Amino acid sequence: MDPGYIIAGLAVGFIVGLTGVGGGSLMTPILLWFGINPATAVGTDLLYACITKMGGVWVHHKHKHIDWRITKLLAIGSVPASLLTVIVLHYLQLDTQAANSLIKVMLGFALILTALAILFKPWILRQIARFMPARPEGYIPTKATVFTGVVLGVIVTLSSIGAGALGTLAIFALYPLLPTARLVGTEIAHAVPLTLVAGLGHASMGNMDYGLLVQLLIGSLPGIWLGSHLTRRVAERWLRPALALMMALIGAKLVL
Repeated sequence: MDPGYIIAGLAVGFIVGLTGVGGGSLMTPILLWFGINPATAVGTDLLYACITKMGGVWVHHKHKHIDWRITKLLAIGSVPASLLTVIVLHYLQLDTQAANSLIKVMLGFALILTALAILFKPWILRQIARFMPARPEGYIPTKATVFTGVVLGVIVTLSSIGAGALGTLAIFALYPLLPTARLVGTEIAHAVPLTLVAGLGHASMGNMDYGLLVQLLIGSLPGIWLGSHLTRRVAERWLRPALALMMALIGAKLVL
């Protein structure tokens, strides 16, 4: 047992529960810093994210912070895309290092832009109402949501990064009127099936350290439980800047 892994799991779990982002974007670099093999870090982090976020889903569902319609549409695209990506990686033995580097930089810039968008959400919504035709209440862009799920499935399976960060960006872009607490809860709910399929795929290729996984979960499950409860209690005006700050910090780390 290494206390460092448990503390890392606790910290990342709390951040994920509170903001919905930071799982792979934080945990994968932490594991690399600990000296874990990159392929093992990606595979272990994916299953870690899945199990951790299962605890968050229960809390967010209890507080009605999840839009299951959006979650289902994203999963319809992301789960098959993740499975196909795992199959390609397994049979073609593709070198994904260059692709991962490009994805991380692009994701970093996207996170910074998203942080600004979330921070200035009220102003953006006013501009949308001013220049774009009004959508009916409860409108769901079905095709765009499913396609977004496909993109998320490929990126998350390749790098373990983006299930929370890029997922939050996508949901905010498609559903700007969604309250921040529901944005966080919906993203966490969608990340569970996606990271489960991707994680099991990497495990089938031997990219998994189960002892490390258990130590991370010892810290992360209490952490995400606490963070998810605080999401309900933190006012929108405080949660939005917290989410924006997390995304900006992670984005800057990925770019630099």
